[in-house]
Amino acid sequence: MRISAPPGPGAPPWLRALLSLNTLLLVAAVAGCRTVPPQQPAAESWQVRRPQLQARAHFVLSGRVAVATGNEGFNANLRWVQDGPRSQVTLEGPLGVGGAQISASGDELHLVTSRGEEMQSDAAHAALAQRLGFDPPISSLRYWVLGVPDPAQPATEALDPTQQHLSQLTQSGWHVDYNAYTSASGEPLPARLTLEREAVRVRLLVDNWQP
Repeated sequence: MRISAPPGPGAPPWLRALLSLNTLLLVAAVAGCRTVPPQQPAAESWQVRRPQLQARAHFVLSGRVAVATGNEGFNANLRWVQDGPRSQVTLEGPLGVGGAQISASGDELHLVTSRGEEMQSDAAHAALAQRLGFDPPISSLRYWVLGVPDPAQPATEALDPTQQHLSQLTQSGWHVDYNAYTSASGEPLPARLTLEREAVRVRLLVDNWQP
C-alpha cells in the first residue's frame, strides 16, 4: 500500500485538507480490519457417535474404582484392556478382598485371584459376587465405560444435547450417571461415572484413556 508524502509548506490549504482526510479514512479502514475468530466445529451428532463407539473393538483405560454394597465397601486401582470381544480387567489393592484378574468374552468368564486360584464360568461369577458384593456385568460395562449403551439390550438414554453425549443411562437394572467427560485424542470420553443398582454403588474415575 502506497501512502503519499505530506504536502510541502507551499501547498494550497485545500490540498492539505484533502490529504489529511484521506489519511484519516485509511487509518479507520485499517482499524476496522479485524480477524474473525474461527468458529468451533459443532459436536458430532449422537446418532453418528453412538454406533462408532459401540463398534470400537480396542481401548485401554486406567483409573480407580470405589464400590459400596450396603455396609461394605472397598477401593481399588483398575486397568481395563479391550481387545476385540475380550475384556481384560485387573483390580489391585488396597481392596480388602485381594486383587483379581478378570477375562471375559461373551458368556465366558475367567478369574484369577491374588492367591493364584483360577475359576471359570459359573464358579468365576460366584467368586466375583462373593468378593465384590455383586456380579459385575462385564459384557455391558465395556460399552458403558465408553459412554454408550450395550447394543444387545434395550436402554433408556438421557442426552446432553449441546455436547452430544450421554448424561444418564438405564439398562439391565443399572442406572449410570456420567458426571464428567475428558478429551482423549480430541474425543470426549467419560472421566467420572457412577453406577447404581439396588444397594450397590460403583464409582469409577478414569485417570487415563488410550482410545
